[in-house]
Amino acid sequence: MWFKSVFLKSLRDYRVAILGWGIGMGLVIISPMASVSELVKTPEARAALLNLAASFTWNADVIRADTIGGYATFKIGIFVFLMVVWPILAGSRMLRGEEDRASLDVLLSAPRGRVRVAVEKLAAMSAALLAMAVLIGLLAYLGGLAFKADFNLADAVLFGLNLALICAVFGAIALFVSQFTHERGPAAGWTAGLLLIFIVVDMVHRVIPNTDWISRLSPIYYYNLSKPLIVGYGANLGAMLFLVALTIPRVLRLPQRVAAPRALPINDWSLRSIYARNLGVMAVPTFWWALLVAGWAGWMVVIVKQIEAKLSVVYAGSPALQDILKNLSGGNADFNASFLGAMFGILPIFLMAFAITQVNRWASDEGDGRLDLVLAAPRSRTRVLLGRFAALTTAVTVIGLAALAATLVASSVSGVALNTANVVAATLTLVPMGVLVAAIGFLAAGWLRTAADTGLVSFLLAAWFFISFVGPELKVPEATLRLSAFYYYGTPLLHGVQLANLAILLAVGAVALALGVLRFARKDIAV
Repeated sequence: MWFKSVFLKSLRDYRVAILGWGIGMGLVIISPMASVSELVKTPEARAALLNLAASFTWNADVIRADTIGGYATFKIGIFVFLMVVWPILAGSRMLRGEEDRASLDVLLSAPRGRVRVAVEKLAAMSAALLAMAVLIGLLAYLGGLAFKADFNLADAVLFGLNLALICAVFGAIALFVSQFTHERGPAAGWTAGLLLIFIVVDMVHRVIPNTDWISRLSPIYYYNLSKPLIVGYGANLGAMLFLVALTIPRVLRLPQRVAAPRALPINDWSLRSIYARNLGVMAVPTFWWALLVAGWAGWMVVIVKQIEAKLSVVYAGSPALQDILKNLSGGNADFNASFLGAMFGILPIFLMAFAITQVNRWASDEGDGRLDLVLAAPRSRTRVLLGRFAALTTAVTVIGLAALAATLVASSVSGVALNTANVVAATLTLVPMGVLVAAIGFLAAGWLRTAADTGLVSFLLAAWFFISFVGPELKVPEATLRLSAFYYYGTPLLHGVQLANLAILLAVGAVALALGVLRFARKDIAV
C-alpha cells in the first residue's frame, strides 16, 4: 500500500516524526497546565502571575494568563517554534536531498513529471503536519480535561492546526530556497536564519511603539493573532488563511533545472582533510545559527533596557514575581540581573537545536551512503567520526563567540552594566551544552536510523526543558532536576562558571563520544 505512490511513500517516511513531534509537542503544551491551579490559589498569587506575564509582553501579547489556556499559551511563548526545525529539515531535503543521494533520478526515470513528484512530496509533508496538529490538539484537549480547562476539543485542534500552518510556511520556504542551492544544508541554514529574523521582526511592535507595520512583514505576526486555547479570544481565521496562502508550493524553477550533482573543486581548501571538509559543509548553517544566537543574546540586553522603567516598579511590589525570577536566575535580587539571567538560561536551547541538525546530517550521510567513499580510502573510522565531531565543536564555539560579541556590543550601546567575566562564562559555557547533545546523537546514530536518531535527541531536549523550566513549579525533587543538562549550565551570567557542573557536562559528553566511536568502528554501516 505505502509504495503505490510518491505521496504514500513519503508519508510513510514521516511516520516516526509524526509520532515524535506530535506527542512531544502535545506534552509540552500540557506541562504548564499542571501548575496553574497553584499559581492562582489566592488573589495575591493571581495578581503576581498577571504581573509576571506583563513583564514578558515583548515575547507575545498576554491574554488571560490566569486561565489554563492563557497561561499555557503565555508559558510556551516562542519555544513552540522549536517544532519548525522539523519542516525546515524536511523541506530542504525533500528535493535537494534526494538529488544529493541520486534517489530522485530513479523517480524521474518513471513516466511522471517533476512538478508532480514535487507536489506529491509537499502534500506528504503537509499531511504529516496535519497529523501532528491532530495529535497535539488531542493531547492538549486531554490535558485540559484533566486540569479542568475551559477550552473544548475544537479549540485544541485549532491550536494544533495554527502551529502546523506556521511550520508549513517555513517548510515551503526551505523547499523554495533549496532550488537555488547545491546542497540541502545551506537551504536549511538560510531558512533557520529567516526564522530568527521573522521572530525578532514580530517582537518589534511590542517593544517600540507605532511599529505594527514592521511586524506585519513577519509570518509569526499572523500566527500570534490566533490564540485558540483562550476562550473569548479564539482563532483568527483570516490570519490562518493568510498562512495557508503562504504555503503555496514554490517549485516553478524545478522543471527547468537539471538535477545533476555538482563537481567538487580540485583545489578547494575544504578538501585538505576530513576536518576541513566537514567545516566547509557546516560553514553556511553555522553562520545563520550564529546570527540567531547572537541576535537573541543582543536583543535580550536591549529589551531589558526598554522595559526596565516600567517593570522594575512591578518587580519591587510583587514578592511572588521576585521569587519566580530568582528561581530562574539563581537568586539575584536585582531586576536587570534576574531578567537577563533567566533569558540567558534559554540560550543553550539554540546551541542544542543546532547540534541536533548536525546529528541529523551525520545520520543521513551514513544512511545515504555518503560515507562509503570516505571509508574506502586508507583512513580509520575513528578518524572519520572524530573529524566530523571536531568540526561540529568548532562550529559551536564560533556560535558561542558570536553570542559573546553581540552581548558585549549590546551592553555597551544600551548602557546595561554587565560583568564581562560572567558574560564570557555564560556564552562560552554554551559550547559544552551543544557538544553534549552532539555526542549523544552520534552515539544513538550507531543503532538508529536518521529519523529515529533525530527524534530521540529532540525528545531528550524536550524532556530536559520540561524538567528545568516547568519542574520547579511542580516542585519536583532535586534528584529529578539533576537529570537535566540545563541544571548543570546554571546561571553563569550571574554567578560565573561552576567548575564541578562543567566537569560533569564534559565527562558525560566524553563518555557518550567514546561509546559512539567504539560503536561506529565496529558496526556494519550497510545495515
